[in-house]
Amino acid sequence: MVHWSKDQDKLPDIDMSSGAIEMKKEGMPLTPTFQSANGSVHPVILAEDPEEVRQEPGGGEYELTEVTSFPDRASDHGDDDRSEVVVIDCHANAKGQREEDALLENASQSNGSDDTSTDLSPEPPASLKETSFTIGLQTVFPFLLAGFGTVAAGMVLDIVQHWRVFTDVTEVFILVPALLGLKGNLEMTLASRLSTAANIGQMDTAEDMWNMIMGNLALIQVQATVVGFLASLAAVTFGWIPDGHFRLGHAVLLCASSVATAFIASLALGLIMIGVIILSRKVGINPDNVATPIAASLGDLITLSLLAGISTGLFKELEHNDYANPLVCAVFVALCPVWVLIARKIPSTREVLYSGWEPVIIAMAISSIGGLILDKTVSDPNFAGMAVFTPVINGVGGNLVAVQASRISTYLHMNGVPMGEPNTNARKCPTPCTTFFSSTLNSRSARVLFLLVAPGHLVFLYTIHSLRGGNTSLTSVFIVIYMTAALLQVIILLYLADWMVNWMWGRGMDPDNFSIPYLTALGDLLGTGFLALCFHIMWLISDKKDADVGD
Repeated sequence: MVHWSKDQDKLPDIDMSSGAIEMKKEGMPLTPTFQSANGSVHPVILAEDPEEVRQEPGGGEYELTEVTSFPDRASDHGDDDRSEVVVIDCHANAKGQREEDALLENASQSNGSDDTSTDLSPEPPASLKETSFTIGLQTVFPFLLAGFGTVAAGMVLDIVQHWRVFTDVTEVFILVPALLGLKGNLEMTLASRLSTAANIGQMDTAEDMWNMIMGNLALIQVQATVVGFLASLAAVTFGWIPDGHFRLGHAVLLCASSVATAFIASLALGLIMIGVIILSRKVGINPDNVATPIAASLGDLITLSLLAGISTGLFKELEHNDYANPLVCAVFVALCPVWVLIARKIPSTREVLYSGWEPVIIAMAISSIGGLILDKTVSDPNFAGMAVFTPVINGVGGNLVAVQASRISTYLHMNGVPMGEPNTNARKCPTPCTTFFSSTLNSRSARVLFLLVAPGHLVFLYTIHSLRGGNTSLTSVFIVIYMTAALLQVIILLYLADWMVNWMWGRGMDPDNFSIPYLTALGDLLGTGFLALCFHIMWLISDKKDADVGD
């Protein structure tokens, strides 16, 4: 609706349901022109006969018809001073325009710019400041901290492998990679999920933050209990069924030890992760760079220590009390409905509660295969020395690939096409050159993470040697073979991360929930397999009686 002001020097008051108004001046009369949202302009000359502007009864459709020159204006400027207005049929109602304006405003705020161009920025606004030096500086300290945690876990495994529960019930070794892999299945996934939520503003308010915390803590407790139970079943299947030996008491012992260890370790590490992410946001550090390595820094040590302590205690109870192990299993399983009810109340965790089981269970199965390799090799005296190195090589590969997967996922959440929609610019299958040597931010971070492998492992090997861990001497041949295996493991994992995260995103699967479990489980399998191959090669090239190999 166009309303002329009585004052000639003032612009007309214009009330339209959509579009933008431009005022043009051609001579003395002011000519209002209506420009639609799509940029089209439709001028019309007003007729002499007066007609009212009428609204069609169609709900939101307006038709502007010819309107007379207003008397006040006509009397001042005469007949030659006739107004021109631009008129279109407006089929968008006011509500639709408000929705469009809100979308434009949100997009402007999220991009941090007033540019309304539809071209997507190739880099996330928050990550444009991240140079290779910045990525390395923020990653190296958590990486070293996580590495020393895996060294400590290796020292613990080197000691406890001689305990009675590990020698009498060797299937406990199958639980080691599966339970240590929980940090990738649950804690690192939790860290990646919360890091993305923090970066995109879903934890800015206290209410949103507490909802995310409570829902995710309840979620990982359910997952930890179920995965711990399934890991014990895998240990029974891989350990006893092929040999034809089965003892019910040992099976219940494995179940109770696995469920209790998974539950307690996940609760402790989940609380630590939440604190790290909140603190990182407050001090201006990208949580993607620090959260997942810190999750692993204490994860292996805490989990392995709990497994050794709980299994030893329950093994002693097995000799005197037949009800202790079943009671432990029953208590933790009975708590599952409580955590399910809490997780269902939070929208962000409700979907994962229903759809997030496949990667966790498959990852557990993959890690259990690595545990089977560890069980068969450590049981051989010639390969017992590899126990101290197993958490280190598995932990370093898993930590680095988790950081990369978390970063790529955050990048896609902030800049990618909507999840599940086809992206014509996405690489169907990246080549190693594009993964490691392109100019993109993700390729830059892949190079930085890969360059941390060699110096990191050298520091960890020297630490193990200084602490007299294991009985394998650090000869130049062993270091070369070990470093080759470690570098090959990380190259494969970083390449798979580049492919897997983008592949999952294109199929509507949130990489924060699906990618890290698979990648860390593959890291455990590759690390254990390559390490066993290293010791086998060392055993072949030695005189087969060399004290430097094995125990």
